[in-house]
Amino acid sequence: MGSAEVLVDLNRALKGTLALVLAGGRGSRLRNLTDDEAKPAVPFGGKFRIVDFPLSNCVNSGIRRIAVPTQYKAHTLIHHIQRGWGFFRAEINEFVELWPAQQQTSEESWYRGTADAVFQNLEMVRRHNPDYILVLAGDHIYRQDYSRLIAQHIRRRADCTVSCVEVPRAEAREFGVVGVDDQDNIVSFQEKPADPPGIPDKPDRAFASMGIYVFNADFLINQLESDALNPSSDHDFGKNIIPNLVGKARLVAHRFSDSCVMTPGAAEPYWRDVGTVDAYWSANIDLTTITPELDLYDEAWPIWTYQLQKPAAKFVFDSNERRGMAVDSVVSAGCVISGAAVRRSLLFSCVRVNSYSTVEDSVVLPEADIGRHCRIRKAIIGTGCRVPEGLVVGENPEEDARRFHVTEGGVTLVTKSMLEAL
Repeated sequence: MGSAEVLVDLNRALKGTLALVLAGGRGSRLRNLTDDEAKPAVPFGGKFRIVDFPLSNCVNSGIRRIAVPTQYKAHTLIHHIQRGWGFFRAEINEFVELWPAQQQTSEESWYRGTADAVFQNLEMVRRHNPDYILVLAGDHIYRQDYSRLIAQHIRRRADCTVSCVEVPRAEAREFGVVGVDDQDNIVSFQEKPADPPGIPDKPDRAFASMGIYVFNADFLINQLESDALNPSSDHDFGKNIIPNLVGKARLVAHRFSDSCVMTPGAAEPYWRDVGTVDAYWSANIDLTTITPELDLYDEAWPIWTYQLQKPAAKFVFDSNERRGMAVDSVVSAGCVISGAAVRRSLLFSCVRVNSYSTVEDSVVLPEADIGRHCRIRKAIIGTGCRVPEGLVVGENPEEDARRFHVTEGGVTLVTKSMLEAL
């Protein structure tokens, strides 16, 4: 088969692929950051939301039939997708559809697991008549060319392909771990094993499942219908569907390094589960470094989003007593730094930092207002916070713990409700 024919076949396959971005989870390990919205809707990187990353990967990969099943506190997520992802052309069968949980099965239950989230929407899946179904988690930060993943799935004639990221074996205990043979056929799948199997050509490394799967559509539908009849199942891809297929179907591992859109000079592929407060803080703060591990300035692989039209950031006052400045920082549109100093921090849209205050090593979410004479260090300031004049955060862990939430990594999380309780 010539290269042109292969390209035509892949283009046809991409048009026949339905991507399901599972965005129904709360993300409880993010604690108060998800009190009012689901984890995929949490802001990231100054102007984006977490869900923008898998959605952008789909568009950049040539996949333009996308559905987003939602559930937990989906109002913000639904508004974001409606406003920012409405540029598809329905007349040529392009779409991003929102599938809110509707208790569509006879049990009339909410989604009981990731597999059940797809099973409850099988009627809509069938209406689109896909050849392949790409199942994606809506809550990870990464850049991946899914067309390479699907091309391997087709080339290997797999029933299911699991995208895997390499991690040190000692760290793999926290993941679903994929065991493979020397041809990357999957021979085991274990949740958080005590002794993770190594990769044959890299025995000190292990394959962690990314929660990204490609299925032949008819095959997946049959598996979901069988799983729904099993009363002992958790109805989850990682806990039930994939492990139960080992040895019974053609399962293939896909190496994330083969499809990751790499930042120039990066040592390894970038994939982050920002599911804890510490991980969320770290991934955002990394963007303020000279050469971040994640390149958001890559015009060849843009991250699309919706953002209110706001004026450029503004810095005012220049005297020895108060100087509006930001160093080694990311400052988004609509921000005003009024006689304050910001260092090694990331400010989301429409943040105001008032005179004589300092913000260091911190992530400040949209529409926060930091009063005068405040000192904020190694903190996350939540959306819409009104930080009172003179408040000090990040200098006394015991005092912070009484008022806010302090993580094991020493990050202080401050939210609007916490401030209102002072």
